This record gives sequence, C-alpha cells and structure tokens, in this order.
Amino acid sequence: MEAHVLEVVKMGIIDKIFGKGKPQVALFVDGPNVIRKQLSVDLREVKAKVSEHGNIRIARIYLDQYASDKLIEAMVNQGFEPIITTGDVDVTLAVEATEQIVNPDIDIVAIMSRDTDFIPVLNKVKKHGKNSIVVGVEPGFSVALKNTADHLITVKTQERYSHRPRPSGSRPQAPRPPRQAKPEPPSQ
Repeated sequence: MEAHVLEVVKMGIIDKIFGKGKPQVALFVDGPNVIRKQLSVDLREVKAKVSEHGNIRIARIYLDQYASDKLIEAMVNQGFEPIITTGDVDVTLAVEATEQIVNPDIDIVAIMSRDTDFIPVLNKVKKHGKNSIVVGVEPGFSVALKNTADHLITVKTQERYSHRPRPSGSRPQAPRPPRQAKPEPPSQ
C-alpha cells in the first residue's frame, strides 16, 4: 500500500512539474504576416500571453524560403521550431494546425496571424470540441478572424518608423519659397 501511495505522490509532483492537468496548446505563427520590419513584435510576449491559457507543447513559426538565416536563428532562440516552405506558408500552417484536431495531447490550437485564411481551420477546431486562440497585431488584424476564435489576444506593437499620419483628404504641402521683401515706394 505504501508503494502505491508513494507512486501516486510521485506522479502528482511530476504532473505539477510538467504541467499535466493544464490545457496543452499548439501555437502556430504566420511569419510573413506578422514578422514585419514596420512592426516590433516580441514573440516572447506572445508565448507568455498564450501560456496563460495552458502549456505550450508545440511552438512553430512558418517562414518562406526567403527568410534570412539571421531571422531563422532568432526564431529558434525564442523557442520556436521554424518551418520553411517553398510554397504558400498559409497552406502548410493550415494543414499542420488542422492535424492537431486528432492529436489527443493538444487541447487548444492557437494561430498568430492577421488575415482570414485561417477561419476554416478555427471553425474545424471548434467543431471537434477543441478551443481556439487567435493572436494578432494591428494594423490589419481581420475583424472576422477576431470573431471566429474562442479567445483573442491582441499584441501591442511599436512601430519602428514613427510618422504622423496626415488628416484624410489633405495633400502634402510643397515647401514655399522664401518671402521676398517688398520694395519700398520711391520717396518724392
């Protein structure tokens, strides 16, 4: 009896260490859609936010064949498995995310993107009784995508290039030439 109790206690400790009992999450990132020069997206922040919903068991970022070695290394250093595709990144991501429907070790499918290409995947995930999370960034975060997921995470970004938008409808002003002094009238 003591051996059985000890085994149960050990399993409880192991479960706590490895997070069993918490939902298990598969996170898929649409690299070309959210990793852009104009935006500063901190993927560590993304992982921290997603971790609030469960343990991240799978963390993959999908990149096209033109991704630089430096970018790929940065993604690996942030704990992502880079998946390099020669075709459309969205297709590969959608197929692999949909595969998680039949993965008994995954409870939540999280997709980081801004476009509507993944709405069918999220609908299929929900249809099969799993939860879904959409992680997105502005600008360009699809309203339809936001409304499809069970949970929504909007990542705050900092634009790397600061600019002040001009009011709509206004035209940029051309620089004016310097004013010339008016000649004084001749004295009489």
